[in-house]
Amino acid sequence: MQNEDVIHLHRIDPARNMARFYRLSSAPSLFGDICVVREWGRIGRPGRMRIDLYEKGEEAIAARKVLLRLKRQRGYQDAVGES
Repeated sequence: MQNEDVIHLHRIDPARNMARFYRLSSAPSLFGDICVVREWGRIGRPGRMRIDLYEKGEEAIAARKVLLRLKRQRGYQDAVGES
């Protein structure tokens, strides 16, 4: 896994004054584990962050897929114009 593996999602609904972001990234930890980093919050504001550690890369990939599927079910879409 590489640090460039970042997924940016947005959920914007002006009628509900909703402008949220969700970001998933993966990186190796100092101890050989794989970190799955989740960041979320209102667009333009500092968000919250959670880091989950996985021993194997396959576990981290599976966890990311589940999180991505759940967020898309809730209405999040790929952020346009972000790298």
